[in-house]
Amino acid sequence: MTKPRKDVKFQHRGSGSSGKGRRMSMSELSEPHSEPGSPTRNGAVAKPEVRLSAAVNHMAANAQQEPPKSEYEKKKETFITRTIWTLVMIAGFFWAMFAGHIYIIIIVTAVQIISFKEVIAISNVPSRARSLRFTKSLNWYFLGSTMYFLYGESVIYYFKHIILVDKILLPFATHHRFISFMLYVTGFVFFVGSLQKGHYKFQFTQFAWTHMALYLIVVQAHFIMNNIFEGMIWFFLPVCLVVTNDIFAYICGITFGRTQLIKISPKKTVEGFLGAWIFTILFGVLLTNVLMRYKYFICPVNDLGANVFTGLECDVNPVFIPRTYRLPFIPPNWTHLPTKFTAAPMQFHILVFATFASLIAPFGGFFASGLKRTFKIKDFGDSIPGHGGMTDRMDCQFIMGFFAFMYYSSFIAVYKASVGGVIEQAINGLTPDQQMEVVKGLSKHLVNQGVIPSAVSLCEPLHRPGHVANFAGPLVSLRRTQADMNKALIRESALSSYNMSCTRSQPGYPRP
Repeated sequence: MTKPRKDVKFQHRGSGSSGKGRRMSMSELSEPHSEPGSPTRNGAVAKPEVRLSAAVNHMAANAQQEPPKSEYEKKKETFITRTIWTLVMIAGFFWAMFAGHIYIIIIVTAVQIISFKEVIAISNVPSRARSLRFTKSLNWYFLGSTMYFLYGESVIYYFKHIILVDKILLPFATHHRFISFMLYVTGFVFFVGSLQKGHYKFQFTQFAWTHMALYLIVVQAHFIMNNIFEGMIWFFLPVCLVVTNDIFAYICGITFGRTQLIKISPKKTVEGFLGAWIFTILFGVLLTNVLMRYKYFICPVNDLGANVFTGLECDVNPVFIPRTYRLPFIPPNWTHLPTKFTAAPMQFHILVFATFASLIAPFGGFFASGLKRTFKIKDFGDSIPGHGGMTDRMDCQFIMGFFAFMYYSSFIAVYKASVGGVIEQAINGLTPDQQMEVVKGLSKHLVNQGVIPSAVSLCEPLHRPGHVANFAGPLVSLRRTQADMNKALIRESALSSYNMSCTRSQPGYPRP
C-alpha cells in the first residue's frame, strides 16, 4: 500500500481553500467569522468570507432560550407556594382533630407510609431495582407486616372489651404476636431465597435500610398513635411544641444569631437554639392551661365516633386537677409574701416536654440533614409543594412523639383495672365454669346494688314482657347525656349476662 505524498493537498486542507469541499458544522456556522487578514485556529491567514445569511441568524436567535428567572422571582414563587400549602395543612389538621380521633389516626398512618417511601427511595438504584423488582416488593411487605403487628397491639390493648368478646376476632387477638412473627419470618425466608449473584451488596443494603426505616419511622409513629388513644392532648401538645420551637429558632436566629451551633447545619445558631427554648416553654404553659379545660383533649379514647361537639366523658387524670403548693424557703409566718400557690401538676410536666422539644428533638432534624448530605440531596422528596418531602417536615416529630409516650407511661399514666383488662384475664385465665361463677357473682352484686330490679328472683328469666316494659321506661329517660347512655348500656349488658348465667345454670343445659 503506497503512502500519500506529503506535498499532496486535499481539497479541505490548506490555507488557500475556503472550505467548499465539505459541509460546515453548526458550531462553525455559529462562530463569528474572522476579519480579513486575521489568523485562524491553525495559524493560517484567513481570506474574506461571506457572513451568515439572514436565515441562519434568524434560526440562531430562535434557538436561544428565554432568559432565566431572577433569584428574587424564584424565591417569591417558592414563598407563595410554601405559604399556601402551609395554610392548607394547618386547616386540614385542625379539621381532622375536631372531627374525631379516627381522622387523626388516618393522617398519622398516611404520614408514616409516605415517609417510609421517601426514605427507602434515596438508597434505591433504579437500574438494579428494575431487575430486582421482588426486592422492592419485599420492602413493602415488611412495612405491611410491621404495621399489622403494631396496629394490632394498640387495638387489642385499648379495645379489649370489644375484640375479646367477638367470636371471629378473638383467635386473631389471642394469637396476634405469633401471627405477626410468622408474617415476618415468611418475608425473611423470601428475602434469602431471592438473593442473586452479583447483587448481594445491593440486596443486603436494601434489607438493612428497610429495617432502619421501619424503626425510625414506623415504630415511632406507632407510639404517636398510642398518644392519640391516651388522649388528644398527648398528641396535639408535642406537635405544637415542635412547630413553635422551629418557628422561634428561625426568628431568634436571624435576629440575634452569631454563633454556629452545629457543623451539619451551618445556619443553626446557639442564640436561636436557646431563644427558641424560652419561647417554647412560655407557649407550652399557655397552651396547657387552655387544653386542660376540655375533656375532649384530656380523656382517653373510649369512642372512636366522638368529636369535639359530642365530647368525651371520663374520670379526669389527677395530673390535670389543680393543687395547692407551699413555696420553699419562705417561712409560713411571713404574711407580706405569698407562701402558697395553686397549679395543676401538668403545668410542671409541660416544662419537661418543652425542654425536650427545644434541646433534644432538633437533633432529629440534624440527623435528617446529615442523611441528606450523605446522599447529596436537598430534600427527601416533593410530597408537599414548597416544603420538600414529608420526612423533611416530620423529622423532629417522630422522636418527640416517642418521648411523649415514654414520659406519659412512666410519670403520668394512672394504671387501674379496666373493663377490657378484666375481660382479658377472665377469658385467658379462667375455665368456662369459673367464668360462669364470676358472671353469677356479678349478677348478684348488681341486684343488691339496685342496678338490676330487686323484685326479680335470682334465676327468674328477666326477659318477661312485664319486666321489659318496666325496665324500658327508665332507659328512655336516661338517654339524655353521654353518662346516662353509658349507665343504660351497663344495665342492658348486666341483664343479658344475668339471663345467660341463669339459663346455663338450669338443669339439663349442656356443659361445654
